[in-house]
Amino acid sequence: MESRGRVPAHPVSYEGVWRFTAPAVDVSVPQARHAVRDLIERQGVPVEDDILQGLLLIVSELVTNAVRHAALLSPELAVEVAVGAEWIRVSVEDNHPYRPTALVTDYAQTGGRGLLLVREITTEAGGTCDVEHTAGGGKIIWAALPLKTQL
Repeated sequence: MESRGRVPAHPVSYEGVWRFTAPAVDVSVPQARHAVRDLIERQGVPVEDDILQGLLLIVSELVTNAVRHAALLSPELAVEVAVGAEWIRVSVEDNHPYRPTALVTDYAQTGGRGLLLVREITTEAGGTCDVEHTAGGGKIIWAALPLKTQL
């Protein structure tokens, strides 16, 4: 009898949902970005590099917004990463009730365009993003991107 190797009983899946919390302070921005990147690598998520780079920029922008605008009422934020067969979704939750809106491009301003950038990255990748209220009065800002570039 010829042996052709073992076939695992259950293939390893990269799909799942992971959530972590962080204090709403500046150092949490790069820590959240690195944690998401490390999670994606550890799980073996087959995401294209340009999508991954956009996703990491989105994480940075959303955590930065929570740190800058929600920390007074929300000293802790939560980051969630959900991965499906063909998509990846990141969200940042805080307990501040203010629902932000994306500003129009004003090149005279040095800030305030984070959500506009998130929306542009998401749209260009063929994904979607939104802001939702939580039952506790806070908000969740999320973006979902396909794992592969849309043709």
